[in-house]
Amino acid sequence: MMRRIAVLDAPTNLGLRPPTSTSVPGCAKAPGALRDHGLLARLRARDAGCLTPPRYDPGDWRPGDGVCHAREISAYSVALADRIGAIIDRGEFPLVLGGDCSVLLGSALAMHRLGEAVGGRIGLVFVDGHSDFRHPGNASYVGAAAGEDLALVTGRGQADLAAIEGRRPYFRDIDVVVLGIRAQDEYRLDLQAAGITTRPVPALRAEGAARTAQWAHEQLADCAGYWVHIDVDVLDPAVMPAVDAPDPGGIAFAELEILLAGLVDTPHCLGVELTVFDPDYDPDGSYAAEIVNTVVAGLAPVSAPSAVPPRLLPPGPVAPSPRPGNGRPAERPVLPPPAPAVAVEPVDPAATPDDPADDPEPAGREANRPGPESADPFGPGLRRAPAVEDGPVDEAGPGRLRRVAEDGSTGDAGPGSLRRVADNGAADDAGSRRSGADIA
Repeated sequence: MMRRIAVLDAPTNLGLRPPTSTSVPGCAKAPGALRDHGLLARLRARDAGCLTPPRYDPGDWRPGDGVCHAREISAYSVALADRIGAIIDRGEFPLVLGGDCSVLLGSALAMHRLGEAVGGRIGLVFVDGHSDFRHPGNASYVGAAAGEDLALVTGRGQADLAAIEGRRPYFRDIDVVVLGIRAQDEYRLDLQAAGITTRPVPALRAEGAARTAQWAHEQLADCAGYWVHIDVDVLDPAVMPAVDAPDPGGIAFAELEILLAGLVDTPHCLGVELTVFDPDYDPDGSYAAEIVNTVVAGLAPVSAPSAVPPRLLPPGPVAPSPRPGNGRPAERPVLPPPAPAVAVEPVDPAATPDDPADDPEPAGREANRPGPESADPFGPGLRRAPAVEDGPVDEAGPGRLRRVAEDGSTGDAGPGSLRRVADNGAADDAGSRRSGADIA
């Protein structure tokens, strides 16, 4: 059974420091640049609109003031979580186009809500060139949320970002897999001490992208499902320099394509976000075209026929859906030279299954993000939904969805009929992002 992809723009740049004293980060332009290369038509995706962020304005922020734009990022995260939840409730596969890495807070909040609703934990596959693990426990101060997003979503930092709606952490440390960080990432030892599973670029290369994706499945076998975060700075700057903090030693487009295809080729994968591409560094659009080619090929397994219904599954080893070639491209040489602009094949608009009448009206919101506090308790894990008043709810196990009927009874819910069970049971430095400096 196929899952329709729904593309949601989240063009926030609130989590980055300004590139100069008179400019703002250009990653807010990324969704438009990717759409211009035919992303939605080539994915045959539904347009889920755009969540407009608040204005980028650091104001009189100074180091030591906490995370810059915290209030705005927090409000934006709540709105983004609402939109992602609505897409999943329709039985669709969300593709969120950032924006900077602070969009992860909204996705994480949506996943925590979902996990609580279905009585299971949701995991995170964090594909990024940097660990983004700066927090008050390992840095003199914090500032740019995009350099602290993994710390925030695992419960480290100021409560207005790390504990929105009283949820902390959004992801448990043992439910996070980090892929693609550089071998000498400055917070690699902190990740290890926290028990967060990592596979840096050398190990990813040694094992191969396809096997790494399967390995990530296995690490999250006890979760009801997982979300995928992709920061395009996981790519080597030789092939993708259009990011705010390029760092040598990354992977190639071919490897990212294979990795993405392997990660989404299972009903356990609930959605993907793409972050940090900056069109200001891509004047001829060639990098945008290459990203679109990679995403379209990588997401092919999502909309291909599958023998397994697209819903949260009970925990257990997850194997990709069987099909010739497994829907993945063959392994190709690593780190080819930068590719020229790729022409986009025309697609007949009549063949695109968009139904504008069904699209929710885009709504602007603001955002804020949690930060880390080394002494903070991270709080309990996800809990099961309580029983209904007139009888116990069948324990569906982690990852099983339940439909609540008018009489209070429950049953498995299929794609698009996800229902949440209510509480009553009825139904550092502030310079370069990632390297320790945030907002100057």
